[in-house]
Amino acid sequence: MKRIIRCVVLGTGLAAVALAQTPPPDATQLSTVTLPPELARVLTDYEKAWRAHDAAALVALFAEDGFVLANGAPPVRGRAAIAKAYANAGGDLVLHAFAFAAEGPLGYVVGGFSRREGQPDVGKFTLTLRRGGDGKWLIVSDMDNGNARR
Repeated sequence: MKRIIRCVVLGTGLAAVALAQTPPPDATQLSTVTLPPELARVLTDYEKAWRAHDAAALVALFAEDGFVLANGAPPVRGRAAIAKAYANAGGDLVLHAFAFAAEGPLGYVVGGFSRREGQPDVGKFTLTLRRGGDGKWLIVSDMDNGNARR
């Protein structure tokens, strides 16, 4: 009986290792979804501000207590810290959504990003959103990372 249990445990462990070594599916294969206009505005405003290297416009998209959780960097919290982190940020950026949900004052968008329209994704992101007092969606958490393995 102990031998059977050891074999099952070993087999499960090997299967887990094999699965962990299997490359993830290509994010460009995921279908994009159409966001409702009020959520789509967050992505289009983000793209526009990023392309313009406009840190002030980027910061305005965040809740006062918002987070930036960028790949390879420590967490940043609050508009003042986000402004500092985004002071030299910007460049080509195309965002598209894979999934979203909104319920009451909370929502999220999961998506991918590329540098130019029609190019494969170079990364993915999640935005956690909160509806402000004026009804406008603000970013509470912006987490992203690249698709390339280190």
